[in-house]
Amino acid sequence: MLRPAWPHAPTHQLSQAGTFIVTASTYKKEHYFRGAERLAVFQRELLKVLADNQWHLEAWAVFSNHYHFIAHSPPSSTPENLSDCLRFLHAKLAAWVNRRDGSIDRKVWHNFWETRLTDQRSYLARLNYVHQNPVRHGLVPAANQYPWCSASFFERVASPSIVKSIYRFKIDKVSVLDDFETFGDW
Repeated sequence: MLRPAWPHAPTHQLSQAGTFIVTASTYKKEHYFRGAERLAVFQRELLKVLADNQWHLEAWAVFSNHYHFIAHSPPSSTPENLSDCLRFLHAKLAAWVNRRDGSIDRKVWHNFWETRLTDQRSYLARLNYVHQNPVRHGLVPAANQYPWCSASFFERVASPSIVKSIYRFKIDKVSVLDDFETFGDW
């Protein structure tokens, strides 16, 4: 008998290797990582934890109360280690931000949601979505101006034709959990 998904947490489908889009949120969408210093630490730790666990990162965007990334699962194992990676990342970031704020044992993270991308067009549209997310949130006029996302890195390392091709994909109909409020001062 199939049991319904628990209504308060996503069902993680991490049994098959592949490429995933991931979104995670702070608890109650609080802006714990507001400000340049906090965003820089957040981004650095996200990139380090994923690299240390052999996730090949394609795109990312971090904000004061959430983040998105697209990554390929490790070649040597199933993607089941994603839950452990993000649990470690969230614990490390929560401890750091709680020390900064003088809070003890404050809950910082809520959960994460992942989707395995199996369609090429869907994958490419979501790549563009993640790169353009700071623009979508009204933080910058061009994604490469937001220091805590992959757009400027992508534009430096990819060929101009690849950048142009990815940026042509429409993102207005992409379905990603992203009902987060952001602030113009980051």
